[in-house]
Amino acid sequence: MTAAASTGAVAVHPKYGSMSSDRRWALRWSYFFLILFAIFFLTPPVYMLITSLKTSQEISAITNPWWVYNPTLDNYRELLTSNQYLRFFLNSSIVSVSVVTITMLISVPAAFALSRMKFWGSTLLGTGVFLTYLIPETLLFIPLFKMMAVFNDLTGISLINRWWVLLILYPTLTVPFCTWIMIGYFASIPKELDEAALIDGATWTQTLTKIFIPVALPGLIAATIFAFTVSWAQFLYPLAFTTSESQLVLPVGIITTLIKGDVFNWGQIMTGALLGAAPPLIIYAFLMDYYIAGLTAGATKG
Repeated sequence: MTAAASTGAVAVHPKYGSMSSDRRWALRWSYFFLILFAIFFLTPPVYMLITSLKTSQEISAITNPWWVYNPTLDNYRELLTSNQYLRFFLNSSIVSVSVVTITMLISVPAAFALSRMKFWGSTLLGTGVFLTYLIPETLLFIPLFKMMAVFNDLTGISLINRWWVLLILYPTLTVPFCTWIMIGYFASIPKELDEAALIDGATWTQTLTKIFIPVALPGLIAATIFAFTVSWAQFLYPLAFTTSESQLVLPVGIITTLIKGDVFNWGQIMTGALLGAAPPLIIYAFLMDYYIAGLTAGATKG
């Protein structure tokens, strides 16, 4: 019997003791950066919530900006009973749901064709689809505006200042990225599935609708969430292509109606922003796992 065993002591291997120390330091740094991340990203919405509970007089007063002395829900009450704000919210809802539908109807078949129906130039085309997404909308809106003007000159149909013109513009942002997401997800599905379906006499359409879509549900949800988030929060396109209050969507409507000259109604601006952020937050809260699974699909391919 060894001395360590006779005395009841536990021998610790130097190597494992070092690993345990490294792990403790790693956890400490992880918590440090996690706290720093939380402070950095949670400070703006917390400040927005605090400001939304203040009156205009309290906001302009020289007091502690991080404390509400006389909390009130008047800002929420005024916006939720405002026909103007409800119109903005309705326009955003219609546009976002329609853009998601259009995006998925284009992206899913395109991704399936590029990932499974191999043809000449499919790989190059798939890469080009993703590179298209990398072009910022700040460079695209001017050519798009010019195209709308040319279309008006040729046909006499004005597309400017119509909320439904956003159904044409937003897919230029959502379709490339959603197609790229679905290409990666479809590519991670075993080829034996579609080969077996084709041997059994299924068409490519039946293979897509009855096999790939049910299997690729997390990828579909991830693409849907992305398309909804982009179309709901987009600011530049509706600012450039819509001007009438009845045609505005929520992000632009809040800014153009609650800022009059150099007068900023900060209480209602913060309230409108918080209410506008609610739908995406609710969607992410319930579907975050599917979103992460869809984005990471294909990472373990092969």
